[in-house]
Amino acid sequence: MGVIEFFQSADVTLSQKLLEVVYLIIGLVCIYAGIRNAKDETNEKRIGTAFFWCILGILFIVGPWVPYEVDGVLVILMVIPPIAKQVGKGADRTKPTDTEAHAGYKDLGTKIFIPAFSIGVVALIFALFTKISSLVGITVGVFIGMVVLHFMRPKQNTMKVYLEDSRRMIDIVGTLIMLPTLLAILGSVFTAAGVGNVISDIVGAIIPQGNMVVGIVVYCLGMALFTMIMGNAFAAITVMTVGIGAPFVLSLGADPVIVGSLALTCGYCGTLMTPMAANFNIVPVAILEMDDEYGVIKKQIVPALIMLAFQIILMICLVAL
Repeated sequence: MGVIEFFQSADVTLSQKLLEVVYLIIGLVCIYAGIRNAKDETNEKRIGTAFFWCILGILFIVGPWVPYEVDGVLVILMVIPPIAKQVGKGADRTKPTDTEAHAGYKDLGTKIFIPAFSIGVVALIFALFTKISSLVGITVGVFIGMVVLHFMRPKQNTMKVYLEDSRRMIDIVGTLIMLPTLLAILGSVFTAAGVGNVISDIVGAIIPQGNMVVGIVVYCLGMALFTMIMGNAFAAITVMTVGIGAPFVLSLGADPVIVGSLALTCGYCGTLMTPMAANFNIVPVAILEMDDEYGVIKKQIVPALIMLAFQIILMICLVAL
């Protein structure tokens, strides 16, 4: 289906159409970051950096509309600069000075949280009261937050500032920005390859059949551990549910809504304890300029283990007792 046919088709939902618009916006921001890096003489790796971000942006924009082979070639080309360590950032000229930061705080104070809060509120409204993807809601919330920021400080918060700050955040995160997407893809590949069935056979030879409590414990611990490996609970849950959740918990009559929700939360506990969840545990280190690369993870291990134990007990109480 072509672009025009896609947006004109009655069989395509409004949510799907709006999602493609969101991806278009993301692609344009990536291309902007690539072009700005190409012109940044302070970035010693500006060619590789521009190449990476521009191709990523192109993939977001034209990915669904070109043959899969073309997408595959573009992905291979895109990963060459990171492999060659040719993706970097230049001097951060757009970062506010301490004086500017203090002036902004003096003007706004805690009101600075209103735009950020609006993003979550709008996303929640979309999730609860519409059939449109919450990702679209987040995007709408971002634009509302931009408008709010502009009215708060109209001279300082211009479109150029938004674009430059977007580029600055992209440069800080770097190629790690792709890790969640790639890990989610890996989860789908694992499921299609039958990894879940292999896990089921291994677990079936160890734990007793028909014991839901043991099945829940193994399922929840497996979710946490596999999430630590995958770095993404959404990638882990498909594999672990096929391998353990379905044959050892759901098949015994457990409520799939309760089991699925709590299993995903157990996966989130694993997210708190792994460097593979780069967007949660490694990116903040770079943004906050922390000395300890694993400082965020070290602070989260104990709370994560306590939460994991609580989720396991809660699932047992709700579906096995």
